[in-house]
Amino acid sequence: MSLLRRYREGGATLPFGDLLTAHDVAMEGYFWRFTQPESGRVVIALCGINRAPDGNWATLGLAAHPGGFLRTEVHPEGTAHPSRLGALAGTSFSGGADRVQVDLGHDAQLDVRITPTLPWPRRRFGGSSVFQSVPALNQYWHPWLLGGRAEGRAVLGDEVWELDGAQVYGEKNWGRGGFPDSWWWGQAQGFEDPSACVAFAGGEIHTGPLRTTVTPVVVALPGGRVIRLGNPVVSPIRAHVTDESWSLRGGNRRWNVEIEGKAPIGRAHVLPVPLPAERRNVAGSIEHLAGTLRVTIRECGIVVWEDESALAALEHGGLERAETELRRRGSKPDATDASPYRQ
Repeated sequence: MSLLRRYREGGATLPFGDLLTAHDVAMEGYFWRFTQPESGRVVIALCGINRAPDGNWATLGLAAHPGGFLRTEVHPEGTAHPSRLGALAGTSFSGGADRVQVDLGHDAQLDVRITPTLPWPRRRFGGSSVFQSVPALNQYWHPWLLGGRAEGRAVLGDEVWELDGAQVYGEKNWGRGGFPDSWWWGQAQGFEDPSACVAFAGGEIHTGPLRTTVTPVVVALPGGRVIRLGNPVVSPIRAHVTDESWSLRGGNRRWNVEIEGKAPIGRAHVLPVPLPAERRNVAGSIEHLAGTLRVTIRECGIVVWEDESALAALEHGGLERAETELRRRGSKPDATDASPYRQ
């Protein structure tokens, strides 16, 4: 095995390297989000390709707002594409840069074609910035699509949603050690300017004795200019997060960002995360599909953009936190997910 292959199988990617192809680590997660502001609808599709001692398996999910639809599945097989962005789990899931197809039953389906309008614009580093080059981290993150246009539909229970024209966001996360003990994440489109997008992902990253907490923030400003903040030394972001509020502030000498998110916990989905070696899911994520997020961006102290979305994804993750929420909702002891109990 070459040194470069061993380096990549530790999860790391060299500067200017391809972040979208498979790294062959314990978990490679793929996520698409479709936001339709005119109807107030949001649909998410997720696929985790997980590596167990006896081969790969997959964590699959399809969820929507309003209505609280949720369907998840443990699939016995899964493949992350070695030469392009792609995830496959039998006939249940197929996702790539230009199309996502989900079939989790006759009443849980998605088939959407994607026309990218704003792919990640920087070649040197992705969403994890310099940390993408550090081998064996527990998590890496890359928002590869900050804007796209959807064409297709979803079958959600007894409803059929036409998603033509919906705004599209796509990201990938992967790592050797599964998810952190605690993490926070958010993403929003549905602003007044349809080209705008906000995404952030925070938590503790570690490899061996190295441990630090980071919160990278990516903002696509109206018109397509993209800024990324959150390097601990040169552009740190301070995050204060609860189960119902997300407050992020920070930046560098030129750029400053303020993000305020809020959503009542009763309106959140509880989503599963995988335990790759055990071939099973556990409850791990409390995710709102339609929270409120307000963002303010300053350049050299002058406000250059501020707006608010009422269709923001806001997440607070952690195994203990999610299990506690399931118990509070009266779920069965072996439950790994739950729909909102308030709409």
